[in-house]
Amino acid sequence: MVTPVNPPRLDRTSPPRPPDAFRRPVAALPEGVRVRVLRLVHGDPRAAVELAARMTDRQTTGLDPLPAEPVDLAPEILRAHRREVRALPDDTRLLLLLAAADQYPVATHAFLRAVAAARLDTRPLEAAEASGVAYATAGGVGFRDAWTRIAAYETAVPADRRDAHRLLARVLHGPAETPRRSWHRSAGALGPSGRLAAELTAAAAQARAADDPALSGALAERAAALCTDPREQSRRHAEAAADAWHSGDGDRSRALAARTDADALTGLLALRTGHAGEAFDALLAGATRATQAQDTGGDDAAAARVLARAAEPAAPVGHLLARAAEAAVYTGDLRRCREAAVLARQSGIDPPGVLGALAAAVDGRYEDARDLLEATAGRCGPGGDPTLLVHAGIAALMLGDHTRAATATVRAAAAARARGVTPAVSQALEFRAYADFWTGRPRAAEAAALDALRQAYATGQDNGACHLQAALAMFAALTGEAELCRERATAARSYAVAHGLGLPAALAQWALAFLDLGFGRYDAAATRLRALANSGPGHGHRAIRHLATPHYVEAAARTGDTRIARAAHADYDRWARAVDSPDDLALSARCRALLTPGEDSLAHYRTALDLHADGTRAFERARTELLFGSALRRLRRRTEARDRLHSALEAFESFDAPHCVEGARAELRALGAPAASTRAGERPTTHLTAQQLLVARLAADGATNREIAARLALSPRTIDHHLRGVFTRLGIRSRIELVRLLADGD
Repeated sequence: MVTPVNPPRLDRTSPPRPPDAFRRPVAALPEGVRVRVLRLVHGDPRAAVELAARMTDRQTTGLDPLPAEPVDLAPEILRAHRREVRALPDDTRLLLLLAAADQYPVATHAFLRAVAAARLDTRPLEAAEASGVAYATAGGVGFRDAWTRIAAYETAVPADRRDAHRLLARVLHGPAETPRRSWHRSAGALGPSGRLAAELTAAAAQARAADDPALSGALAERAAALCTDPREQSRRHAEAAADAWHSGDGDRSRALAARTDADALTGLLALRTGHAGEAFDALLAGATRATQAQDTGGDDAAAARVLARAAEPAAPVGHLLARAAEAAVYTGDLRRCREAAVLARQSGIDPPGVLGALAAAVDGRYEDARDLLEATAGRCGPGGDPTLLVHAGIAALMLGDHTRAATATVRAAAAARARGVTPAVSQALEFRAYADFWTGRPRAAEAAALDALRQAYATGQDNGACHLQAALAMFAALTGEAELCRERATAARSYAVAHGLGLPAALAQWALAFLDLGFGRYDAAATRLRALANSGPGHGHRAIRHLATPHYVEAAARTGDTRIARAAHADYDRWARAVDSPDDLALSARCRALLTPGEDSLAHYRTALDLHADGTRAFERARTELLFGSALRRLRRRTEARDRLHSALEAFESFDAPHCVEGARAELRALGAPAASTRAGERPTTHLTAQQLLVARLAADGATNREIAARLALSPRTIDHHLRGVFTRLGIRSRIELVRLLADGD
């Protein structure tokens, strides 16, 4: 006897809890695990506490996937709900079963048709309404909560469940309803059936073509349960795991992937949740096996087809190589780039542009790298493949074309949403944040990164979350939030080094150096950036080291140790000239000014500002004006120095960078010029970051720190830090003042 999807285990007893079962609060779990726990238990805090008490040590750290079946999540909650359902009359329970089968775990919207076909009386639903278990709606039945719906389904005996599914299958007609009809037909089956498994496989392909990965995954998983051939069962599990990943259910995807031997899946999951170096090796092996198994339909070929979501015969292999390129980008290991490029050529596929460009750049072939990046960045039209659009955004960022990078990443997120590829949305926003940051929109960048961070945690993408934490550390460095910057950078770097993620590790190190630079700690900044330059794969990243060159030159010039800085600038200048980016050329001219003594430096500063006028990196333009103004002051060119410093002051105020504002004011004071704020009459909340403003409004509404933390999926300690920052920036000391100030501002 086979039940629809979740075998009833009504007689199963819960395993004995450890002595400290209820000493592990949900808030103590790592942020990503805590978000997924709350998602799995449908936001029920009681169920979350119960699940946290039952998790293994590996599950609490995110190493193992969380349970997938309701009885494994919160058996006590489920038991209590079952008792409520059992207390209802038989005919009421029958209607609730039919409604639950229509909604869980696949929504089919056929309840009213089934009631009419079976000529059922709906008046017994009044007993469910009276008890508060469920209520009638225009479309059928609404349950009090998800756990009640699950209990209504699982309380019924298997024979009644099968009858309910068969009835629902009979009333589903038409081509568009074929997948859901197949689902109910399979749920009414008594045992394994090759014929039903084949029908489900075809239905899953139809749902996949309609960009409904949640439905196709459920159908593929059910097909695997009904398969009689072990090899075919493994392939269906591979497809179901890939679909579960696309739908954003990382835990179920990992659990299903464990039942297969698909390197493609192992590599994809490791890329977003495991060790990036291992991800690359698995993806390369998966691409090799998929190439060999194009016609035989092995696990890797099946998984690659689902992951690629494309029709061209070579697309799955190309997609896996594109993913391998991402792994190489995250690790910063250029040796792996060459390996993937060789395999691509052997497979008759052009190597992914970002991968080939990195390999060319490390060999010093900057013009070749530029051409590859230009070709990749040019593929940013609307409606394309989300992965390829993300690559277009990365390529545009490397070229210094932030406008095109923003376009590509926005379109990648839109395409991912349209195709139902949930994880790709947060990945696109990872790189969108860079474009917003560099073009002088730090608040937009922070808001996008925080949104992406929540999505990354919810979908089990802890590696992506690490990258976003490092990016948020950089934003905190820009706004001078030293404690928050260090907290985020330390967390990101610790995780990144453990998982071979050279990109976020390097970005976190750069953020700390940027913070030191903003506060005038030039020796510390130079030391950090020199260490970054010497960090190998998994600990550092060539691209970040290159991007940080202008900051290293500034720190080195301030400390007088310019020998290494001159060599670094020469390489940076070669790249800037190759890509012909106004921003890169402007920063190269600024470096040349910093490395040139006396009045000869002024011409280079003027060249830099002329180039900045055609670029988009507004914050770096402000830094150039500050450095230019400082140089003019030292050369006693007071009038021009005052103009430059006031311009820098105004820009830093608009970027909400108070420590940089103070640096500009200090220069003006040294000049003997007034350094008052240039933004009179503005609202006080303008000085708050996007996250601070959100926390402030929730606090003003009366929420406690713990309540705010739960709502924003952050720790209470982080909320406390944000509130202290809010009080400092607004010049207040209590929540009462905060309520009054926000009311006045509104």
